[in-house]
Amino acid sequence: MSDDLTFDRSADPPAGVVREVAPLVRRVIAPNPSAFTFTGTATYLVGRGRVAVIDPGPDDPHHTAALLAALDGATVEAIVVTHSHRDHSAGVPALKAATGAPVVGAGPHRAFRALHAGEARGLEAGVDGSYAPDRTLADGEGITGPGWSLVAVETPGHTANHLAFAFPESALLFSGDHVMAWSTSIVAPPDGAMGAYVASLRKLIERPEELYLPGHGPALRDARRFSRQLLGHRLMRETAIRLRLAEGPRTIPQLVAELYRGLDPKLLFAAGLSVFAHLEDLTARGEAATDGPPTLNGLYRAP
Repeated sequence: MSDDLTFDRSADPPAGVVREVAPLVRRVIAPNPSAFTFTGTATYLVGRGRVAVIDPGPDDPHHTAALLAALDGATVEAIVVTHSHRDHSAGVPALKAATGAPVVGAGPHRAFRALHAGEARGLEAGVDGSYAPDRTLADGEGITGPGWSLVAVETPGHTANHLAFAFPESALLFSGDHVMAWSTSIVAPPDGAMGAYVASLRKLIERPEELYLPGHGPALRDARRFSRQLLGHRLMRETAIRLRLAEGPRTIPQLVAELYRGLDPKLLFAAGLSVFAHLEDLTARGEAATDGPPTLNGLYRAP
C-alpha cells in the first residue's frame, strides 16, 4: 500500500516448517495466508529445553500440532502474546491446554475510544475478545529462561494493547504487527490510532535493535532505517491529506481514490481505514475539520 517504501516480499518457507531465524529463535508459519497476513502468521520459539512461544497464531489444529512437534518435549515457560488479533492469539487456548504454560504479554483487547453513534468496528471479525492473559506485562517488564529474556516494549497504535518484545541476548526485537518488512501495518480506529502508532514508531527508532522479527513476513534488517522511512511515509501521507483538504472538502473514498492509485481492490477498505486514522488524528489536533465526531462516512475539510 505504498509507492515510497521498498518492501521485502521474499517467500517464507511453507506452513509448518521449522526454521531457525536467529540464535535461540525458531519460526513456524501458520497456514493462514491472506492479503492482510502475507504468507501467514509467524510463531516464534525462543530458547532450548525451556522455551517461550511468541504468538501461537490462529485457532488451527494443524498449526498447533506443528508447534507441538517443533517443541519436541521442551517445557514451555510462557505463551507470549503481542496483541489480541485472532491471527496472533486465537491459538492460545489449544496451546495452553497442551502445555499448561501461563499466558503473558498483551492485556485483554481494548479500543482506543468508544464507538460513536452508528459506528461499527471495521475489522471486528479479527478481534479476539476472548483472549485473557494470566499476566499482563507493562513496558519494561519481562520474563526469563535459560539463556534468554524477553522485555516488553509498549507499542500501541495497531491495537491499543500492542507489545513488541526485546530479546537482548540476540540484540533483536520481536516487532509483532507494528513494523513489518513486507507491508505497512493497518491502523484502524477505534481499535487502532494513528497518533499512538506514530509515537510508538518514534520510540522504536530511539532503541538500539537493528533486527526485527515481525508477526508476518521475513526478518527486517537495518530496522531503524526502515522505521525512519516508515515514519516519513506516514507523515508524507498526512501531508498529502492536508493538501487535498486545502483544495476542498473530501470524503474518505475520494481521498483513497486520489492517494492510492492502482491499489489492489482487495485493499481499498484497509486503505480507507488508514486514511480515517489519519483524519481522526488530524481532527484531534485541529488540522482538519468535520461535522460531529470523525466517522468513515464523514465529509472532511481544512480547518
